[in-house]
Amino acid sequence: MIETVATPGAAAPKVGFVSLGCPKALTDSELILTQLSAEGYQTSKTFAGADLVIVNTCGFIDDAVRESLDTIGEALAENGKVIVTGCLGARTGDDGDNLVRKMHPSVLAVTGPHATHEVMTAVHLHLPKPHDPFVDLVPAQGIKLTPRHYAYLKISEGCNHRCTFCIIPSMRGDLVSRPIGDVLTEARKLFEAGVKELLVVSQDTSAYGVDMQYRTGFWDGKPVKTRMLDLVRSLGELAKGYGAWVRLHYVYPYPHVDEIIPLMAEGLCLPYLDVPLQHSHPDVLKRMKRPASGEKNLERIARWRELCPEIVVRSTFIAGFPGETEAEFQHLLDFVQEAQIDRAGCFAFSPVQGAAANALDNPVPTEVREERRARFMAVAEAVSAEKLRQRVGATMQVLVDSAPGLGKKGGVGRSYADAPEIDGVVRLLPPEKISKTLKVGEFTKARIVAAEGHDLLAVPF
Repeated sequence: MIETVATPGAAAPKVGFVSLGCPKALTDSELILTQLSAEGYQTSKTFAGADLVIVNTCGFIDDAVRESLDTIGEALAENGKVIVTGCLGARTGDDGDNLVRKMHPSVLAVTGPHATHEVMTAVHLHLPKPHDPFVDLVPAQGIKLTPRHYAYLKISEGCNHRCTFCIIPSMRGDLVSRPIGDVLTEARKLFEAGVKELLVVSQDTSAYGVDMQYRTGFWDGKPVKTRMLDLVRSLGELAKGYGAWVRLHYVYPYPHVDEIIPLMAEGLCLPYLDVPLQHSHPDVLKRMKRPASGEKNLERIARWRELCPEIVVRSTFIAGFPGETEAEFQHLLDFVQEAQIDRAGCFAFSPVQGAAANALDNPVPTEVREERRARFMAVAEAVSAEKLRQRVGATMQVLVDSAPGLGKKGGVGRSYADAPEIDGVVRLLPPEKISKTLKVGEFTKARIVAAEGHDLLAVPF
């Protein structure tokens, strides 16, 4: 395909951009925005002020599909020229036709996730490239949609599991790990740019390197194996030089995850694990085709706490999965209490088009699913609230996210136990010392004085 080029001296074309969905989609958006910036395109804050709009969609659950379709419709109404990418772009309707094309036939192009090249090809076709790429204006770490002081680092794409409630492998494919040298190089660029918290994401962080048979890569002239333990150790050692945090997300509880816990105890990465457990009862997990049993998970979490007492475990669960009995659901409630899950979220099961779970016997009525989700959250929140109360009186390191007026009247931050957007926060009260100031992206020590809901109150010092 021949790419057209804008007339020299013409105003730089503007692209509107919307990023929906999970942190993995966010990193796809960052790659596209980085490429747009490298080629001299500008971004527009409004649909109407753009020459065209790119919408990076989510297609995982029904609410996300509706939000994505609504956003596409809004962009079409206000602008008229829309390119769609992301997970929803890979979905088809009952008739096998592309779902986005079916609902919004006037979009310019539709791609699936992780498709920077395809998106840029569509952009070039409908909005000519600027005459002179402004490469010198692109920061080394690329364009980021997160605040300057934290960033997501995607280490792989796709997933080898075939969980019956999930269609992500059909959209993103099987696991493909990034070369470890590329991952570490990107991490260093982020730290050099001022990032103080690196959030490692993927569909299955624990499986990093399995598709490469854990082959040895190279970084800074040194051999490093492409596997989770070596990656986390290298990231931790790198982060230490910048006084930064490393946080792990989407960690399946495989046995080799035990090897990571001593690194947490040593301070090389945060004692925090985001583990998508989904359920506890072995029969439900079998119907879900999950890779671990509830009993082993209990033992594993207990072992983690022996090795690193400060560890915080967050997880997500599904209530009302097809065939779930009241006894199986009670097993889940007992598990959350016994495992003392620090942060827990719960979805009422929602059929997703194309998911194998839709064909399972004995679907749970909608009202029962919602009732169980509410009961689960009541139990989980009670566990979490008690855990937070136990922190009152402690001194914690807090990363400042917001500090109007240099924090003279307080601010908002997060401790190691709080991932951005999904966990609680530490609400910082005015400092006791008049000379004390707070700056976004910097750490402060704070004394915890109270717990309120999902959050902590603290006095910085």
